[in-house]
Amino acid sequence: MSEAKYRPESVAIVLKGYPRLSETFIAQEILGLERKGLDIHIVSLRHPTDPTRHEIHEAIAAGVTYLPEYLHHEPRRVARCLWRQLRNGRFWSMLGIWTRDFCREPTRNRLRRIGQALVMAGEMPPGTRRIYAHFIHTPGSVARYAARLTGLPYSLSAHAKDIWTTPRQEIREKLADARWTVCCTRTNTGYLRDIEPSAHIELVYHGLDVAALPKPDRSHRRDGSELRDPCRILCVARAVEKKGIDLLLQAMARLPDDLHWQFTHVGGGEKGRELQQLAIQLEIADRVDWLGALSRNAVMQQMNGADIFCLPARIAADGDRDGLPNVLLEALSQELAVATTPTGGIGELIDDGENGLIVGNENIEALAAALERLIRNPGLRARFGHAGRLRVERDFAADAGIGRIADMLNGMT
Repeated sequence: MSEAKYRPESVAIVLKGYPRLSETFIAQEILGLERKGLDIHIVSLRHPTDPTRHEIHEAIAAGVTYLPEYLHHEPRRVARCLWRQLRNGRFWSMLGIWTRDFCREPTRNRLRRIGQALVMAGEMPPGTRRIYAHFIHTPGSVARYAARLTGLPYSLSAHAKDIWTTPRQEIREKLADARWTVCCTRTNTGYLRDIEPSAHIELVYHGLDVAALPKPDRSHRRDGSELRDPCRILCVARAVEKKGIDLLLQAMARLPDDLHWQFTHVGGGEKGRELQQLAIQLEIADRVDWLGALSRNAVMQQMNGADIFCLPARIAADGDRDGLPNVLLEALSQELAVATTPTGGIGELIDDGENGLIVGNENIEALAAALERLIRNPGLRARFGHAGRLRVERDFAADAGIGRIADMLNGMT
């Protein structure tokens, strides 16, 4: 992948890593902004680690600049940019901000953030007029420091983990400095407004371009009675604590013996082996397929072949949680019946009993009961699936949100 320089009049979009399979919503937004005429350049704090890419990444024209992931790997680049910024009158103002941040959290990550900001500012030509960061934590810090060094306005897109694992005082300062902030759930938008009431914060759902997705085939009516044609349960999520995949495995292990089902998991993640061992312990390993990370087209194929989508999201021990997982929008677009929890902003999309089932957090028995109900009742699944697609088309169209962000970026001076 080329490390192109910034183009004149461009918007510098700061990301933690690019491309990332788990952040399709960001790629969709970037492509949408390009199609609306914005000149985008991506600034990535990390090199890609995913073994594959989504097809949407190939459609994005933006160049990418990778900042030093570890400062000691590119000391000359960092030193050159530091020397240049020492002659910048704004340097000492930025250093004061960084010093306060570092005193709150004296870590190597804080040192890396200032080094990356120095490089970003030092290599940014005068034509760049706007800085826009996805995620309020690390990318937000780098964007804030670089904005202070360059005198450019910066804005933020806040999501989930970045909100709930960042100290409130730091969030308050970033929101106050930012020209504006968008947030993808009503729940988290309210939380941010409570932290800094004077900040310009708007609710902008990510949404989907449903017309660009395949029309699902829902002709199969599996009810769990056929051994050779089991009901297919799908989860597309990283194997991490907040996704609750261990709860799903335990719930499926409690399903009645007369029900025939098969479970497929799509996604990478640090807990993959641990979950596979849990499936063995629960004696359901022969009913579970672990596919790893897949491209978006391959994910859509899995959704088309599934009957039920389940994501028992929870709040992790460190406070991390989902906002409104884009994969739920995709599942509804494919007319899948969904079983999930009310964590984060999920309740803003799923209405219990209308377009899916919502069970209490960490309630394995209730989750098992919801799965059994959906398996045995293909008619209910069909009703939920139809209502789900209509909900996405009506209330979560991507173009509306992307259009609002484009207007806000064009309004910056």
